[in-house]
Amino acid sequence: MGFFDRLSRLLRANLNDLVSKAEDPVKILDQSVADMQADLVKLRQAVAIAIASQKRLRNQADQAEGQVRTWYERAELALKKGEEDLAKEALTRRKGFQESSTALTNQLKGQEGQVETLKRSLVALEGKIAEARTKKDMLKARAQAAKAQQQLQSAVGNLGTNSAMAAFDRMEDKVQALEASSQAAAELAGADLESQFAALEGGNDVDDELSVLRQRLEGGAEAVALPAAETSSLEESKDANGPEVEAVKVAEVDAELEELKRAIDKL
Repeated sequence: MGFFDRLSRLLRANLNDLVSKAEDPVKILDQSVADMQADLVKLRQAVAIAIASQKRLRNQADQAEGQVRTWYERAELALKKGEEDLAKEALTRRKGFQESSTALTNQLKGQEGQVETLKRSLVALEGKIAEARTKKDMLKARAQAAKAQQQLQSAVGNLGTNSAMAAFDRMEDKVQALEASSQAAAELAGADLESQFAALEGGNDVDDELSVLRQRLEGGAEAVALPAAETSSLEESKDANGPEVEAVKVAEVDAELEELKRAIDKL
């Protein structure tokens, strides 16, 4: 017996879970309002039947009361005519209708109370249905908004694994790599240009120095004027050492000149 209880409980749990997952809030709300509307129709029918029964009881009570008056009048008439037995029979019939009238009156009072109860229930149900319709529209809007939000969150969550977004990220990395390569090339080009200008500037200095050396070697009045101190020192050196010293200096200058030429050729 315990096994079947567990099996029954398991089946009910699985069925309830399936039903819960299959429930659509919008459809359930619509169906709930439709069910309430169907109950309202049934209640209106019940109220109509109760009112009809009330009217029928009232008519029967009125008829019984009328018979009571009629047989009382007949009893009076028979007694006036000296028909005592007939008057007694009339009073007996009157009593029967009077009992029926009393019973019908009591039933009528009970029916009237039932009709009032049904009417109050009808008004309350109509109010609940109106409130349910208002809430239904609000809940449907909230359910749709929540569903849209859930879909949006799901879409945002899937952006990281989306192939299109992955391709977009790859292209962004590629553009950044191209920009870095372009900046590096620009920096290298600028550095090369700076080195070229530095070489040119250095070459001008060497050419100037070479020109000065040539003028010094050529000597003569047309040579470039040296500073006074340097000229006097050179003349004193010539006078003191004579032609041999001057020849040695010329050889050293020639060697230095050749070395400068080789340095210039390497540039």
